[in-house]
Amino acid sequence: MGSDQVSSDLQVQPVSLSAIPWIQSRFSQARLQAGTGYGSTLGCIRTVYQRESVSGFFKGMSFPLASIAVYNSVVFGVFSNLQRFLSQHHCGEPEAGPERHLSDLLLASMAAGLVAVGLGGPVDLIKIRLQMQTQPCREANLGLKPRTLAFGAPPVYQGPVHCLSTIVRTEGLAGLYRGASAMLLRDIPGYCLYFIPYVFLSEWITPEAHAGPSPCAVWLAGGVAGAISWGTATPMDVVKSRLQADGVHVTKYRGVLDCVAQSYQQEGLKVAS
Repeated sequence: MGSDQVSSDLQVQPVSLSAIPWIQSRFSQARLQAGTGYGSTLGCIRTVYQRESVSGFFKGMSFPLASIAVYNSVVFGVFSNLQRFLSQHHCGEPEAGPERHLSDLLLASMAAGLVAVGLGGPVDLIKIRLQMQTQPCREANLGLKPRTLAFGAPPVYQGPVHCLSTIVRTEGLAGLYRGASAMLLRDIPGYCLYFIPYVFLSEWITPEAHAGPSPCAVWLAGGVAGAISWGTATPMDVVKSRLQADGVHVTKYRGVLDCVAQSYQQEGLKVAS
């Protein structure tokens, strides 16, 4: 089986696999990474329910849910089409099944990661801000008055549109890409470690007599590739979430390195878990 067939499969079938971690883990992940006082996932779920009821579990999700179809189709389309173009360029025969090159997969994955940041950065920022505005920020060394962190205070943002307009008004267009450097360091390696294992695994477990991978092979390869990708991306995802949440109450971090340094000083290596 050639990589052209694998690339075609990538445009449709693994999209659902990508959507699972992108949506399902969002509400608790951001609060555990950038909030304080939870201790565990179950503790986070219990606290959110007690303070915000069921609606708290869906805070900030309307924007990501409305845009995820476009996000996935563009990102996976960029990878598939660029990888196919590069392979055909090496082959020199557009109609022939091109031979796979690791360099093609690497370049296509990096391009997909770059596009993912361009599209997903503002969406992720708005989601994080809406979720974190009702949470106590990390108080160490901030010197804030207690009322700034008190629950029940009027929310900073009234919804996704108000959040977007407020960020643009107070921070400029560049404010929509707060944490983009950390997101680049997360997504470019992350997509490389997703697409490349997926292509190799789906090809490896598909018999030569078959024209393409079976649905079972797609789910297995996608699941393994997703675990590899998210497992390695988690440390930088923590940094990204904290940089994006920074600014709801006060600006604490000066950049990626400062966020890493402060987080390590306060929490040690467990900050990456």
